[in-house]
Amino acid sequence: MAAADDKFVAESAWDYLFMEVVSTQRRLFRTETDTEAAYAKLEQLGFRVGYGIAEKATRDRPRFAETIDIIKFVCKDIWISVFKKQVDNLKTNHRGVFVLTDNNFRWLSRMASDAIVGESAKAIITDHLALPCGIIRGVLANLGIPSLVVAEFTTLPQCTFQIRLNPKGGAQSLDH
Repeated sequence: MAAADDKFVAESAWDYLFMEVVSTQRRLFRTETDTEAAYAKLEQLGFRVGYGIAEKATRDRPRFAETIDIIKFVCKDIWISVFKKQVDNLKTNHRGVFVLTDNNFRWLSRMASDAIVGESAKAIITDHLALPCGIIRGVLANLGIPSLVVAEFTTLPQCTFQIRLNPKGGAQSLDH
């Protein structure tokens, strides 16, 4: 039974750390222009984390043959590793845009649906999605796919992540 308790404690600690990182960035950047800087900082932090996650997760795997294999790897292996479940739905327009839907996104599950009232609440939720957007972008960058990742939400805790491959401007480095 101790192993299950240890896992619960580790997951709780991660959840608290995630909330505290976002909260700290929001406090450091208070004005509207600074809000964009806070989002960028959180997304960049996520990028670095995602880059490292991909490094570790693919260490003993053969190279991926197709882009779709990489996206499926993100939807299954990476999502389970980071968010403790698979993506609920994956769609593509076959022109470099993929939409990942998570109907119960873990990192938003503790926020009340009623909270999506007003621009202030939407900004808080958007900031909470910056880190996972960066993680996805970092994983893809490590696997050789430059991308732009944008999260959208309507009803909590559901959200979608739109991944646009090869955005204008080319590849982005780890030093982004």
